[in-house]
Amino acid sequence: MDFGYPVLTSLIVFPLVAAAGLFLIKSPQVARAYTMGASILELILGLPLLFFQFNADFQFVEKASWVPQWGLEYSLGVDGISYLMVVLTLAILPLCVMCSWTYISKRVKEFHFCLLFMTSACVGVFAALDLVLFYVFWEAMLIPMYLLIAVWGGDQRRYASLKFFLFTLAGSTLLLAAIVAFRITGGTFSIPELMQMNFSFRFQYWAFLAMALAFAIKVPMFPFHTWLPAAHVQAPSAGSVILAAVLLKMGTYGFLRFCLPLTPDASVYFAPLMIAVSIASILYGGAIALGQEDIKKLVAYSSVGHMGFVTLGIFLFNLRGVEGALFQMLNHGIITGALFMMIGAVYERSHSRAISDNMGLGKYLPAFMGFWGLYALASFGFPGTNGFVGEMLVFTGAFQKSYYIGALIVPGALLGAAYMFRVSLKMAWGRPASAKTWRDLNSREWAYLLIPAIFVFYIGLAPKLIFNIIDPSVEKLVNDLKARTTTEQVAAAQPAPAAIAAVETPAEPVNN
Repeated sequence: MDFGYPVLTSLIVFPLVAAAGLFLIKSPQVARAYTMGASILELILGLPLLFFQFNADFQFVEKASWVPQWGLEYSLGVDGISYLMVVLTLAILPLCVMCSWTYISKRVKEFHFCLLFMTSACVGVFAALDLVLFYVFWEAMLIPMYLLIAVWGGDQRRYASLKFFLFTLAGSTLLLAAIVAFRITGGTFSIPELMQMNFSFRFQYWAFLAMALAFAIKVPMFPFHTWLPAAHVQAPSAGSVILAAVLLKMGTYGFLRFCLPLTPDASVYFAPLMIAVSIASILYGGAIALGQEDIKKLVAYSSVGHMGFVTLGIFLFNLRGVEGALFQMLNHGIITGALFMMIGAVYERSHSRAISDNMGLGKYLPAFMGFWGLYALASFGFPGTNGFVGEMLVFTGAFQKSYYIGALIVPGALLGAAYMFRVSLKMAWGRPASAKTWRDLNSREWAYLLIPAIFVFYIGLAPKLIFNIIDPSVEKLVNDLKARTTTEQVAAAQPAPAAIAAVETPAEPVNN
């Protein structure tokens, strides 16, 4: 379908152009309004995405020669796996602008420049169909996220920003090595073409390890999670929202887009390990969150557990598990993003993130606690909310795979309810009351909290649209994985010794 302009390119380029325009503005208030207008225009440019067809093909495809001598192409497209992430990225930008309207008072232009630049890089990551193009966007998002923490973060912002940068850079180096190996072995950087190739198990073994480590750091999975609480606690509210809603999803998206289609045999071989680490992330994240006295750190550790459900769903290799993973990716972005916005709102009143300094809000801030209660219920998967749909799908997939796996993740769900009830009860009815002189939500806060609430109920009560979007791509992914995996060979294979070179002879295309 021709819309008269390249949709995905526009969504990538427009934020960069708008970001450059910020430097012509002198007034901080005008810069805020300008960025808000730019975020709305970005949503308007994305309206053609509403015409997404319910099939497994890549859509809105754009392709142009980039560096023909190296076989590089500027290639973009979305399918059911990436579509929701692009839409989530576009929707998060205006919410970030609104929640930081009064929170950010210094270097306002530069702050909004980082927000726009980040949006461009994130859309590029989810839309890229060329490995090098994907890597360029993957690395580009490091710069604005580092600055958001280092410049506008808390007292320990330098430590947190450096830790975030070093962890992510280490993963990126491994990812780059895998990309080069795929080019040498497969003869192309094109992701759709590489998906049609069969690689030897030894090559898949090392390629999977390199990519999986990079993506595990980004998720982050236990034990690579230590950068996340520091980054969340020190980042400004908008930075935490982007980090939770979009950046963490890059890791799980990488597992779905690269590990399963490009290294299916190795994915099956390492699945028991990935399932074990996912379960550890679920239990560890929940247990540590239960003991936190800092609200923001509590929600940060809860992300480790929630993202553990996502990686678990992916490596169950069944329809319900992968469906649940995609639902959880979307739902975690909506719910946790909203919780971080609420933490920013209450911090502006109390100037503290400690639970003990934010108690007794139920009487004086009833609207605030009403929204908090909704997102808390959605966070641990209360029926009728969006969190329930994704979590139930993962549980279904887990029990289909093995009763032992299903039984092991039940405590994770119970821990989720425990830590969210604990903090919510203290904030609502705790004594002494801290909020006697605080004002309840203003109109701007109502706006940016009401929008996610609508989707909490819509997805929770009527998830059919999301199923229609993701199911064709999920079914194709799962069926292709089963068809291309040589189970007997994988079961009999031994881990390749270190002396074996990662680069094999060129792969042969699959004959369909």
